[in-house]
Amino acid sequence: MTLMKASVLPLRRLGRGKVRDIYEVDDDRLLLVATDRVSAFDVVMREAIPYKGAVLTQISAWWFGRLTGVVPHHLISANASEIAEMVPALAEHLAEIEGRSMLCRRTEVFPVECVVRGYISGSAWKEYSRTGTLAGEPLPQGLRESDRLAAVLFSPATKAEAGHDENITIARMRALIGDAAAELEQRSRMIYERGRDIAKERGIIIADTKFEFGRARDGQVLLIDEVLTPDSSRFWLAEGYHPGGAQPSFDKQPLRDYLDSERKAGRWNGEAPPPALPKAVVKATSERYLEAYRRITGESLDLSRLS
Repeated sequence: MTLMKASVLPLRRLGRGKVRDIYEVDDDRLLLVATDRVSAFDVVMREAIPYKGAVLTQISAWWFGRLTGVVPHHLISANASEIAEMVPALAEHLAEIEGRSMLCRRTEVFPVECVVRGYISGSAWKEYSRTGTLAGEPLPQGLRESDRLAAVLFSPATKAEAGHDENITIARMRALIGDAAAELEQRSRMIYERGRDIAKERGIIIADTKFEFGRARDGQVLLIDEVLTPDSSRFWLAEGYHPGGAQPSFDKQPLRDYLDSERKAGRWNGEAPPPALPKAVVKATSERYLEAYRRITGESLDLSRLS
């Protein structure tokens, strides 16, 4: 397989995120290309992770398929041949877009991350362990790290251009986006609950996840970007779940563990440039993404289609 750190396509590129390259197709459509770039602790690594872009795209497409009729979303197609038929300029670039691209409806993005938490972990646990609050609002006393919450918590955050997103109150979310806040909360809870129930059948706990939404030109609010992937969600194995500490995650945990060891040893200060990644760490991270795909979808990713 050819690793892709950056895409080069005959379309106008609108942006380049930590993982995705965004291209304009026309006034109504975008092409999202998930590269094999990987970031951790808000730093993009120099090395790429084999199959990562395909895993993120194909898991998202799998979930979008199961959300059709539940919530409206932006995905038109994640099939490279179909995309090339609809966007002839890409006909000679099938190898580059195969498996890792989504043709999507274009929207005006709401400037918030819609985070839903079923368990207390990550940034929520860090704040709670210090102050007993989340975004300044009190939570029940006596929670342990990774405890299941008595009620699913909607916990919005700002979308940071650089650095960490900031947890905010629902009141602040309403101040940012107005009356759409209630609709986004309702849809986020609905998607999380459907995803949680499907994942449970596969022995996976979705501890928390984040969604993005946008408004299309016709005024419709759509679920956009990726959905319920290892990059946007915290997946834990139900078998072996033990609250009271951090749980192994089905994502880039091998990468985070290595970087943590480099920081503790004083060989990395936590900022760019990152340390070089050993081949074993790259391989283990790739395998973790592929295993997440297999467990969620019930099938192995078809690697034969990927260049």
